[in-house]
Amino acid sequence: MSLFRTKSIEQSIADTQEPEHQLKKNLGVFDLILFGIGVCVGAGIFVLTGHAAATNAGPAIAISFLIAGVACALAALCYAEFASTVPVAGSAYTFTYATLGELLAWIIGWDLVLEFTVGAAALATSFSQYLGVVLENTWFAIPPAIATAEDGFLNLPAGLLILGLTAITVGGIKLSSRLNQIVTGLKVLVVLVVVVVGAFLVKVSNWVPFVPPAEAPAEGGGDVFHLPIVQGIFGLDPSVYGIGGVFAAAAMVFFAFIGFDVVATTAEETRNPQRDLPRGILGALAIVTVLYMAVSLVITGMQNYRDIDPEDGAPLATAFVQAGLPVMGGLIAIGACIGLIVVSMILLMGQTRVAFAMARDGLLPKALAKTHPRFGTPYRITIITGVVVAVLAAFVPLSTLAELVNIGTLAAFVLVSIGVIVLRRTRPDLPRAFRVPWVPVLPIISAVICFYLMLNLTLDTWIRFIVWLAIGVVVYFLYSRRHSRLGAAERAGSDRVERG
Repeated sequence: MSLFRTKSIEQSIADTQEPEHQLKKNLGVFDLILFGIGVCVGAGIFVLTGHAAATNAGPAIAISFLIAGVACALAALCYAEFASTVPVAGSAYTFTYATLGELLAWIIGWDLVLEFTVGAAALATSFSQYLGVVLENTWFAIPPAIATAEDGFLNLPAGLLILGLTAITVGGIKLSSRLNQIVTGLKVLVVLVVVVVGAFLVKVSNWVPFVPPAEAPAEGGGDVFHLPIVQGIFGLDPSVYGIGGVFAAAAMVFFAFIGFDVVATTAEETRNPQRDLPRGILGALAIVTVLYMAVSLVITGMQNYRDIDPEDGAPLATAFVQAGLPVMGGLIAIGACIGLIVVSMILLMGQTRVAFAMARDGLLPKALAKTHPRFGTPYRITIITGVVVAVLAAFVPLSTLAELVNIGTLAAFVLVSIGVIVLRRTRPDLPRAFRVPWVPVLPIISAVICFYLMLNLTLDTWIRFIVWLAIGVVVYFLYSRRHSRLGAAERAGSDRVERG
């Protein structure tokens, strides 16, 4: 049996019509845009902005966000073509299965499992940290023993949040969409207040030099495992800041854009996916890129990048407190706390849709692909995923895993970009409601930029990523390859030929 057997587009779409595997279509373009904004405006904008500015880019962090946004936009065009052509749950996994074959599809699906599961758990942990800030010095202050897994026994708020979000996700996509609309409106309002108020506190002198000159890393920060591997590949001296620092920061803040591809996982639940998915993906991405750049200019204008504490979990709030506006600091903490709720929910939902698609194809146990008779959601895989993520969020410190999530997402973007070129050549007859312009040039540029950003991640991140993929390959050969529906069809065809 071929490792690169592909699943036809027609079969992928036909699978969505099976009654026990059918999802309800409840989403429109407005829902999709808000899902994209909801999942992106979270820990990236509230936490990573200050860290990346202090350690890598200085005021040029705004350029880093622009670079990451452009990389996402190019990949988003490719996602939009696929999503409008193959309106099936599973996102990059489904697209890869249709173009590059089963083994690569499994690998990218395994990769997405890591991205969404770890991302949801990490953001639930961030929610708990902000909740602690909001509730400190009140009667509802969280006891240290149950506030964090690092300093206490467990992170109870994070675990309870995931369990609650699991119940909401099982209850239906429309319920999840309504919660997302309310919370996203609140946190976008907070971001706009930050930009408007912060603009009056900006000191232009803090933006000089806008791109700080490159310099040697601080003592202890220059070992080979914690520097971008691109420096080792090209024999560059270890350094931070400068142009290299801008690109390293872009790879770091890429975490802030993670999740826009979740919009593509809702393809089966969109009323008019051919029209609405491209609009939802690109519209959300454009809005969040502008917001990120504005916030990054404000925080580096309010205080010198040298004065930003890279370990501060709430740099935006700290900037306003130091500027004499503690009320704004409290408002930001509340906005971040509320905002992280829906980010965790949407990542949790994205994970269940990818795993649902993999189970429907037989690469995971088929029982996981059964949908709820009333809610039309993949309730079994949702409940299992929710419990796993809740345990991770409650008991495992996940603060160091943001870069691991980044590398997985960038790898998915590379394969989707290549997949567009392959599908154009293998199936030029397919109707495409949205077409990427300038193929193959634009998808190639997208793949190159995303891969270059991967090279700007650290060696220890690459090692963890490769280990995870190796585990996935073992699982594929021990279970998934033998249970694949596509493989079963191939074996049945071979048997008929032999009997004939």
